[in-house]
Amino acid sequence: MARKTVAAALALVAGAAVAVTGAPTVQAAPPGTKDVTAVLFEWNFASVAKACTEQLGPAGYGYVQVSPPQERIQGSQWWTAYQPVSYKIAGPLGDRTAFKNMVDTCHAAGVKVVADSVINHMAGPADPNAGYTGTGGSSYSKYNYPGVYSGSDLDDCRASVSNYQDKANVQNCELVGLADLDTGEEYVRGRIAGYLNDLLTLGVDGFRIDAAKHMPAADLANIKSRLTNPSVYWKQEAIYGAGEAVSPSEYLGNGDVQEFRYARDLKRVLQGEKLAYLKNFGEAWGYMPSGQSAVFVDNHDTERGGDTLNYKNGAQYTLASVFMLAWPYGSPDVHSGYEWTDKDAGAPNGHQVNACYSDGWKCQHAWREISSMVAFRNTARGQAVTDWWDNGNNAIAFGRGAKAYVAINHESSALTRTFQTSLPAGTYCDVQSGGSVTVNSAGQFTATVAANTAVALHTGAMSCTTPPATTTGASFNVTATTVVGQNIYVTGNRPELGNWSPTAALKLDPAAYPVWKLTVPLPAGTSFEYKYIRKDAAGNTTWESGANRTATVPSSGQLVLNDTFRN
Repeated sequence: MARKTVAAALALVAGAAVAVTGAPTVQAAPPGTKDVTAVLFEWNFASVAKACTEQLGPAGYGYVQVSPPQERIQGSQWWTAYQPVSYKIAGPLGDRTAFKNMVDTCHAAGVKVVADSVINHMAGPADPNAGYTGTGGSSYSKYNYPGVYSGSDLDDCRASVSNYQDKANVQNCELVGLADLDTGEEYVRGRIAGYLNDLLTLGVDGFRIDAAKHMPAADLANIKSRLTNPSVYWKQEAIYGAGEAVSPSEYLGNGDVQEFRYARDLKRVLQGEKLAYLKNFGEAWGYMPSGQSAVFVDNHDTERGGDTLNYKNGAQYTLASVFMLAWPYGSPDVHSGYEWTDKDAGAPNGHQVNACYSDGWKCQHAWREISSMVAFRNTARGQAVTDWWDNGNNAIAFGRGAKAYVAINHESSALTRTFQTSLPAGTYCDVQSGGSVTVNSAGQFTATVAANTAVALHTGAMSCTTPPATTTGASFNVTATTVVGQNIYVTGNRPELGNWSPTAALKLDPAAYPVWKLTVPLPAGTSFEYKYIRKDAAGNTTWESGANRTATVPSSGQLVLNDTFRN
């Protein structure tokens, strides 16, 4: 989508199922055994490359999606990325060389690259008669993009889309005032295909097609047929709206289509219904075929528009992500963006990510609870759901054949029970917590699942890297509210805790916000003092009030500390 007003303009809500007709003509699902995409929204190319090497490759992500690389209008708002000026790679994310280096680096880490591609429209300046300069130095005005397009290449409708019950209005008029390309025109099709082919020469493995529903499916099919690799992975943004003239299913012949109802329904279930309802989640809910649907918990539009969960929802958001990665429907996108209060706000720190959880970067793709489920999904690929259990309310559990098993507790209190799985007997690592779980010869294990947490086992993680059962330490869990740019740390009178130095304090994980978590190895029997501190983006430090906290590590296992930040 182009800017924040789009969500409101579309006024789309989930509704009745649509009929899916016609057999798909292409293989749309991402090829290979790894179908999870990390969407690093508005990260610059150098930061993406670093993430591929340090996080995405090791975690098992198959793809990384980068924000539109093409030259855009100038401005600090995030939606400038969706107002292209030319097809040059020249913008705040980096130049052509940086882009190529990113692609090569990600490939070396085993991660393929999807480019978010804006081909429905060009920039739409507020004053159509004024001249402007893009981020790559190109001069332009609305309806005139020298060397690229002129007025004759744009659709004749020069008014904004106003009637989603009229297909011609949706596909020939201007999406929130942006100059609409005539994708039925031979020259326009050739120019768009030329841009995408250029990205293919740089090693790109796939495309997300922005605003696909605003272009006829046949036009997109024609453009795709002109590519040097016509079977390239192709993911189309076609937002479902009940009763609308354009159905997302129209685009299935071209490739994957993003299933927006999936994310909307997850929010509704997590916030006001029962997890037990998810037992047949997917095509039985009227969604498009699993093998051609791209799914997500949130994306850059929906997290701001409020029609899905977002990072501000804390444990609800995390549990939705755990479920998405465990459940065998669609190909998941994991959105990874930055903190915001102003819905127009652009990326922090000049798009540079020096470290996760700093400068406002949220790094959802790296949250343990989420990143650990990527390998779970890869291990479970091709396995049907087995051993479903629910309590009739907000606790569920299910397996993926003999490969994996997950239990999710969205109740307000802990759940203790013996779970029946189809897993082989053995000792497994609970990839959610890092603890060890023993499955007996009957496929059963007994566990306590704390409120708003999960337990996840798979045959690819038969032991933890550092099993808590044989390593002593402290598990810090502190409830603390923060504002944009703030994070919670712990320090204390031990070297492992930074020796009371704020600069050496250990940052806690916000994945279960407002609970911040971190497990720190400490010698058995150690008595120690500690306190929590709050730091903002500028490095300003606020210590919690009161006396130093004290605790003693047991002779074996973990000490669990459940605290509340003292303001």
